[in-house]
Amino acid sequence: MAYQSINPSSGELLAAYPELSDSDLELAIAKADQAYRQAWRHYSVDERAKVMTKAASILLERKEEYAQYLTLEMGKLIGEAYAEVDITAGILQYYAKNAKEYLAPKALPEAPTAQVSIEPIGVILGIEPWNFPYYQVARVAGPQLMAGNVLLLKHAENVPQSALALAKLFEDAGAPAGVYTNLFATIEQIGRVIDDPRVRGVTITGSETAGAAVAGRAGRALKKVVAEMGGSDPLLVLEDAPLESTLDSALFGRMFNCGQCCVGSKRLIVVGQARGKAFLEGFVERMSSLRAGDPLNPATTLAPLSSEKALKLLLDQIAQAQAGGANVVLGGQRIERPGYFLEPTVITEIDANNPIYQQELFGPVAAIYVVDSEAQAIALANATSFGLGASIFTADVERGRDVAPQIESGMVFINQPAWTAPELPFGGIKNSGFGRELSERGFYEFVNEKLINIAPPGAAPWGPVALG
Repeated sequence: MAYQSINPSSGELLAAYPELSDSDLELAIAKADQAYRQAWRHYSVDERAKVMTKAASILLERKEEYAQYLTLEMGKLIGEAYAEVDITAGILQYYAKNAKEYLAPKALPEAPTAQVSIEPIGVILGIEPWNFPYYQVARVAGPQLMAGNVLLLKHAENVPQSALALAKLFEDAGAPAGVYTNLFATIEQIGRVIDDPRVRGVTITGSETAGAAVAGRAGRALKKVVAEMGGSDPLLVLEDAPLESTLDSALFGRMFNCGQCCVGSKRLIVVGQARGKAFLEGFVERMSSLRAGDPLNPATTLAPLSSEKALKLLLDQIAQAQAGGANVVLGGQRIERPGYFLEPTVITEIDANNPIYQQELFGPVAAIYVVDSEAQAIALANATSFGLGASIFTADVERGRDVAPQIESGMVFINQPAWTAPELPFGGIKNSGFGRELSERGFYEFVNEKLINIAPPGAAPWGPVALG
């Protein structure tokens, strides 16, 4: 069975679920299309908002239950699991509150006879990863369900209980059958869903390989795609940055979700040799203080990796780094205990020829670089195929504003590691993908912005008119 729930802190198989049959897949697509055409798109914004608000309320009322799924299935520290439930509810509340404004017809000041009407387009396919099982889905479900679209959701194979919990959430909140459908589908079946003419858009968060395959297939069918495909985010420490607070932020930016975060601070770039030495010492001290344990225990500070596969990949990348001349100054080994735990790891002396120079390190592994100037820091920050997020730490905020436009990324945070909120647009450039989620910008990715131009009876067949 492809869909299996395995506890990463113990390796124990918790549950397994069969893939759906081809006939059940066809039924799911048909039901979603019917729900869109005959029901959901005709609901008022207030009616949709009641469902979305109820879903958010259920999440908060049953926070313990929903958080437990995250910790048991992908190993998230329980405190971080609570935080994910909170932000997921916040996203649903944000779109319930703001959708009426976003859906209102937009006037065109330079064309007083025209307006843009915002309308849904139909069935949207979402393909989502395991690292934030609720939050990633909410980034799609919140805006698209409020816009009047319906959602088919293919979740990662290792978080099936979280996937089922979300489907039950929208059912309990009162969404009609077919508005939100979980699919335990195969890769081959998902290809057919993308091809299906009843499906009008596709959004994916995943690897470069998966994103390119999905975008290519959807593009051949002339369907809109939003893709978020990871990153190797730089965190720049300019020579005037306050050291201790910057170190605390760098630890958070690298180790949140055990480092399994697309927008995590994976490359720490410090300006100045003396400052670099001090930063390295402080960061190693902080990483060394993390302690592995049961992620359900609030005292645990180092979670397991999500799977044996993820752990082995990181161990292989660390070995590649060493073979290429890098220095592992901390960690680098599997922790001898049940589960998929890796020692907090810090790597230095990575040159442009090292195999990991262009790779994303998805876990508790930090790459630290020391350069001599701001210009070198910017060049190194941009020396990647990725372009998701970035951080700049400096005592001079205006200097940070000057540096930010020089960073090739979709998001830049000054004096904070990259983070997320319902009102902040999320997305990248280069190989990190295209399109935006969250905020008002994410709302418009899968809608028809329809022009409606009005002329009085008897108007000329072409050209502008004046309305009385």
